[in-house]
This record gives sequence, structure tokens and C-alpha cells, in this order.
Amino acid sequence: MSKRIHLIATGGAIMHQLAIALKIDGNQVTGSDDKIADPAKSNLAKWDLLPEEGWNTEKITRDLDLVILGMHAKIDNPELLMAQELGIKVVSFPEYVAEKCKDKTRVVIGGSHGKTSTTAMVMHVLQYAGLEFDYLVGSKLDDFERMVSFSNAKIAVIEGDEYLTSPLDRKPKFHWYYPQIAVLTGISIDHVNVFPTEEIYEEQFRIFINQMGEKDSLYYFEEDSALQRLTKNSACKSVPYNCMPHLIENGKTYLLKANGEKVPLKVFGNHMLQNLNSAFLVCKELGVEEEVIYNALVTFGGTARRMEVVKESEMGLIMRDFAHSPSKLQATVDAVKLQYKERELVAFFELHTFSSVQKDFLPRYKNTMQAADVSYVFLDEKVFAQKGQKVPSKEEVASAFENVTVLLTEEEFKTAVANAGQENKTLLFMSSGTFSGMDFKEM
Repeated sequence: MSKRIHLIATGGAIMHQLAIALKIDGNQVTGSDDKIADPAKSNLAKWDLLPEEGWNTEKITRDLDLVILGMHAKIDNPELLMAQELGIKVVSFPEYVAEKCKDKTRVVIGGSHGKTSTTAMVMHVLQYAGLEFDYLVGSKLDDFERMVSFSNAKIAVIEGDEYLTSPLDRKPKFHWYYPQIAVLTGISIDHVNVFPTEEIYEEQFRIFINQMGEKDSLYYFEEDSALQRLTKNSACKSVPYNCMPHLIENGKTYLLKANGEKVPLKVFGNHMLQNLNSAFLVCKELGVEEEVIYNALVTFGGTARRMEVVKESEMGLIMRDFAHSPSKLQATVDAVKLQYKERELVAFFELHTFSSVQKDFLPRYKNTMQAADVSYVFLDEKVFAQKGQKVPSKEEVASAFENVTVLLTEEEFKTAVANAGQENKTLLFMSSGTFSGMDFKEM
């Protein structure tokens, strides 16, 4: 049955994709935001859903069935206040997704890092196997036109983000989903602006695990000490996993089957091999045969900005990755160096997020880039000024990381990239930002 639905903060990465999914599902959809940039702007325009920028209370009328509130909106948003005044039902996008998927087998992928890659792997295998499923994933995938999809499928694959749900609901998004099958890739404190201590951050995962019952399955990374503790007395079936058996030959990673047969991969690195194993276990529980899973993994090429090869030639290699947390940063640098031992590794890391530059958090980056031959850390002074944040000094950053060169301006960054050269080198760029809008394909 078609509903009239309005999205507040429709320009968000997931919110605009939800708007598209709702329209495809047959609903009458409107939205608002104070600022909408690409890719949301182009995607919304394609589906005739792009609103004029700015909040407009005239869109909030009594004939609306539902208002979906995005995290970007503030508690005093005029459209939100109008909806509350008129008594219109207001929900967050995780709450809506939970309601939409309540009668499905819910697969939820959580953890401080690797969520998007693991979710993408599960989706890739299920699609290869011909199974129908709904999904929500945090990045655009090559094999899928959208990041959110609803249907009559009996399975829902959901990337379980631990960040806050909405201005009205301060619990983590993944607390809404109550999975029958779950993956936790690891716990490494993040979002210190809302979870200021490791204990508070870890507690969110304890709650998630305790929501699962004895018939539910949780696959968790066995070397994570926090997950070892949290799963010890869990009611659900808790299954540890690690890297899939593999070998590296001539810069190529292969999975090893029990019979010794080699399965070539397009991705590499221990964290990817761990993610592959968890996806393998999930898909097997969903009924996919092992041989089909192996055949699917051969064709999995990764996700946008996750260990992405931007340019490769006989001269060298240019890669970028979404890494921003200390654990993910180290895992990425280590993996790239191990995969391309014969090349000099020049690593660039952009400190971009609120949590990363906090004085108490910076020391967590110590020695995370040691596997690189040359390491640079970039903080764009202009970006931090726009956010109203103080930029740490070069000395503070260099002391926290050790053995890195610190760059504080776009000019310094571009000069360092130009001077690095490319011959017989791997240039690795890691950030949750954009390196000041750098066009990597023009390098």
C-alpha cells in the first residue's frame, strides 16, 4: 500500500538512497535538506526527488503517513518541530528498516572496521547464487545500482553501524535490527565524540550481542580480546573465525581449498581474508553450497575506496582506502606492503575526523604506519578551520605517529605527492575524506 513519506535530511549518504528505495517501493516521497552535494544530488535528480535546498515547513502536512528523520538534522529542526506539533509519526531510518525487515531472516554485519567490505561480500555471493534479498550497505557497489533495496525477499542483509540513530534517538543504529545471523569484525574505539571511553563504546556491542537468542548465530573475529569477553556468556551460538587458508605468489593472493586447489582473489590482506571467512560462514548458513561460494569470491573486486586500485602500470601502483581508525590504518599499510614487497611503499594518511585529532586519541596511531618505507600524515588547515577545530601542531602529530612527515596545507601535500614519483613504487592514500578533492585518476 502506497504511503506519503517525507525525509528530513534527505541528502545524507544513506538517506537519499532510502528515498530512492521508498519511491521504487511505490510510495509518494518528498524530502528536504539544508545542503545537498553529489553523489546524492545527482542520484536524487535522476529519480525526480531532488528538493530545493533549505528547510520548508509547508511540506509537513497532516496527510503525511510518516516522517523519516536523518542524523544530520538538529533537534530544533523546523520541519521536525512541525511534524511533532501535528502529531505525525516520526521515525529514524534504522527504525524504518527494522520494521520493514521484521519478518525476514536478518543478517547484520557490525564492527569498528570492515563492515562495508564484509556486507558487500555476502551480497556478492548471494547474488551470484541467485538468491533474492533486501539490503542496506554503506557504500556504492559495482554490482548493485543502489545502496538500499526492499522487496518480498525472505532475507535482509544489513550493514550495522554503531553510530547514533537520530537526534531523537541516541542509541546506536545496529541496536534496532535484532539479527538471526550476525558478524562482528572487531572492536576498536571510534566516535569518541559520543562514546568517550572504551568501556562505553564496548558496551554498545555487548547490548547488540545480548539481543541475540539461542537460535541465533554470531560469527566474531577470534583474536579480538573484547569480543572474546563479550561472547563468553552469550546466549546465541558464538563462532570464532580468522583468515581463510591462503598463500601469496608473485603479488597475487589465493585461497586454499581443503584439497589444495588454489582459488585466485582480486582482494588481499589479512583483514580482507578475515572478512571473506565471515562472509563464507554466513552464506553457508544461508544455504549456499561451498563450491558456489568459492566461485563467487573469485569475482569479488572489493568496494569503492576500500583497498581500491586506482591506477596500475608497469611503473607502479596507486591505491586508496577508506582507513581512518588506527587499527584499520595499520592493517591496510601492512597488507599493501606484504602484497607488493618488491615495490617501495609511500603511504599518505589524512587525519580527517573529529575523533582522530583529539589529544587523548592521537597516541593510538603510534607505529601504525611502520610497514611503509615513507610515511606522510596530512591535516588540511583549511578543512579544520571550516569545522571550527584546532589543528594539532606538526610536533604533536609526528610524536604521536613516529617516523612520519606531517603536512598541514594542500600545497605541502601536493608537493609531497609530486616528489614521491611513481616508478617501482606503490602510492597508498588513506582517508575518510577527500585529500582536498584530489583527482587520483589524473595522477
